[in-house]
Amino acid sequence: MNKHLTIYGFYCRLFVIIFLLGGCATSRKAERANKAAKETQEKEVKEKYAAKLGVSVDDISNLPLYSFIDEWYGTPYHYSGHSKAGVDCSDFVGILLQTVYGKTMSGTANDMFEATRSIPEANLKEGDLVFFKIKSKYVTHVGIYLQNNKFVHASVHSGVIISDLNDSYYKKYYYKGGKVKA
Repeated sequence: MNKHLTIYGFYCRLFVIIFLLGGCATSRKAERANKAAKETQEKEVKEKYAAKLGVSVDDISNLPLYSFIDEWYGTPYHYSGHSKAGVDCSDFVGILLQTVYGKTMSGTANDMFEATRSIPEANLKEGDLVFFKIKSKYVTHVGIYLQNNKFVHASVHSGVIISDLNDSYYKKYYYKGGKVKA
């Protein structure tokens, strides 16, 4: 066999091996960079929502929930809207429940109220629904309870926002809390 072909074959194989190993190292570096970026983003979300809720960073443990809120925060209110271009309170709650908890719930705020099991305000837990009767005998507004008397909802005037159940407006119109029936 030709000595030059054998040496050529050797260098070709060596080049392929080096290329493949180099690619693996690059891939590992990219994975580490992606992991570091994800950890940084998670830390930022935890810090941001701990401050908004007035709780410890350690109390922000449901990252899918707070990441979802972060993506939708500030989305304008639009009656019957169901996208980031505009959303109403019941559609926002329905999308959040489906995305974060895998639970399906739709309809008006009153329909959602009728599909839940009522719970006392003192027993509200993160992910429970909060219902309001605003100048009506029926439930007209819904949000998702977070922590420390705060809830996320699509407000007519402010879009998707976090509010406090102790604010005089929400205290006046608060009706009941609810858990999605199993």
